[in-house]
Amino acid sequence: MQSNIRIVLVAPLYGGNIGSCCRAMNNMGVTDLAVVTPQASVDWREAEVMAVHAGDILNTRKTCATLEEAVADCVAVVETTARRGLYRQHCKSPREWAPELVALSERGKVAIVFGREDKGLFNEEVALCTHLVQIPSDATYTSLNLAQAVLILCYELFLVQGQFEPIQEKSELAPAKMKNQMLKMWRQYLLDIGFMDDEKADHMMAGVQRIFSRGALTTDDVNIIMGVARQSEWARKNKEI
Repeated sequence: MQSNIRIVLVAPLYGGNIGSCCRAMNNMGVTDLAVVTPQASVDWREAEVMAVHAGDILNTRKTCATLEEAVADCVAVVETTARRGLYRQHCKSPREWAPELVALSERGKVAIVFGREDKGLFNEEVALCTHLVQIPSDATYTSLNLAQAVLILCYELFLVQGQFEPIQEKSELAPAKMKNQMLKMWRQYLLDIGFMDDEKADHMMAGVQRIFSRGALTTDDVNIIMGVARQSEWARKNKEI
């Protein structure tokens, strides 16, 4: 999918923003960048600095005279907007559009278009779009930083692919027998050090059990917790000697 996603920046003002967009794209595996009439104020050295390890995306960017040229070969044109109005009522969030856009990207290029930092997209540019997307934000300030907006769109498209595999816990979940053994060990240890007495032990251990039950414990977790009690008890006894 990533190879068929094109990020289009319309008349960007700042090199830092362009470079940061390249970095955001690189994080999500998107490499196709088109820049439409970049402003004369753009500091391309600053763009290189902010791109960090995404210099290849910056250096292979396409520079286009018009948005129409930038999206000419695309089967879908997704334009981002923070504005609302009569002809923008079909806006959806990135998460809502993502499945459809990923499906379209399997058939051809999909352009994700971002407007100027200060003025956004003009009406004639919006007219070129097939989809409108609005990133949810607090109503008091709806304008996002350009690179942040690029990252959010690329992230939602990346997630839909289902290719990300989170790191799996190697240690198995601890069985009840093992956790009960741990609690018995802590009960005896807490009695030995005088943290509680026999009369209050049941009450105090209910609190300890509640603490240990706040999350799933693995066998490694339980071994560490028992090891703390075991080593502490050893240290206490040797100190007394």
